Amino acid sequence: MSDKLKRARKRGIVIGSLPTGERNKITDVHGVSVGHMTVQQGDINTGVTAILPHQGNVFIEKVIAASHVLNGFGKTMGTIQINELGTIETPILMTNTLSVGSGANGLIKYTLKNNPEIGRTTGTVNPIVTECNDMYLNDIRSMAITEEDVFTAIANAQLDFEEGAVGAGTGMKCFGLKGGIGSASRLIDIEGEGFTFGVLVLSNFGHLNDLVINGKKVGRSIAELELDITTEKDKGSIIVIVATDMPVTSRQLERIIKRCGVGLSRTGSKMGHNSGDIVIGFSTGNKVFHQPSSKKHQLTYFHEDEIDNAFQAVAEATEEAIINSMLTAKTTVGRDGNTLYSLTEYIDKIK
Repeated sequence: MSDKLKRARKRGIVIGSLPTGERNKITDVHGVSVGHMTVQQGDINTGVTAILPHQGNVFIEKVIAASHVLNGFGKTMGTIQINELGTIETPILMTNTLSVGSGANGLIKYTLKNNPEIGRTTGTVNPIVTECNDMYLNDIRSMAITEEDVFTAIANAQLDFEEGAVGAGTGMKCFGLKGGIGSASRLIDIEGEGFTFGVLVLSNFGHLNDLVINGKKVGRSIAELELDITTEKDKGSIIVIVATDMPVTSRQLERIIKRCGVGLSRTGSKMGHNSGDIVIGFSTGNKVFHQPSSKKHQLTYFHEDEIDNAFQAVAEATEEAIINSMLTAKTTVGRDGNTLYSLTEYIDKIK
């Protein structure tokens, strides 16, 4: 990352009060990794981002999960089974709207390769594929994403991943500026035991005039600079992925990830009619085995009175992840010469 594309804390922007993890990314949750495949050629500006909940076989060792829809103008795949069974059994993919099918095919083939029993001695698989519309910068009709791109994104998964205009974030727009991939994390303590909450966002929403950074209404100041910034009606979306090592039930996890909406609103989002604002969360604190060793199982979880700090953690991390997605995204020229400018072009001019 260039010196210009610095994350919020490198610029002295400290959001919230809870401490962050070592990287201040979703990968501060042990076992989680993130990989990208960026596809850029001519009018094509898109990609795939993969989130791996742990380093084992997720189909065999599922993780507790939940999803929540803030506004449902979206085409995410796999949430019905998440909410019914309360587990995730594949990596989570992010891509553009018209590539959900390719993403699903790639993820299914990846899972079949590693689990020969699927479709033979056991059932099928529930691929989790999320999307945002990147048509302003990307020739989305080309449907450029391939199954190989999915395999590559998964193979590229690591702890210290790139943010901004990379992977699924390559063609995204946020508050009329360049959006993309952003992440943050928070640490909480419950009776002397520490837990981590990590958030990763694919930001593609908002109107410039509404942008708020750490409580300061900066969007109008940027608009008043009279630079060539698109201020068309908000037609975007955001995907938020929450990871934690705190042992919780699926029901508790859904309550927690609802609070991502608090962080989203703090940046200026109104969750408009055309916005697909969708949250998926998972916890590595409990594993659910595909082939159980016995019929009776026990889950570890905390009493409801102990999860207030988790609410705060995801709200803060979501807010900071969105700002990081913009501060790390470079100015990008895309389809038909459409241009989205980086927030870094203006941030120092409006302090």
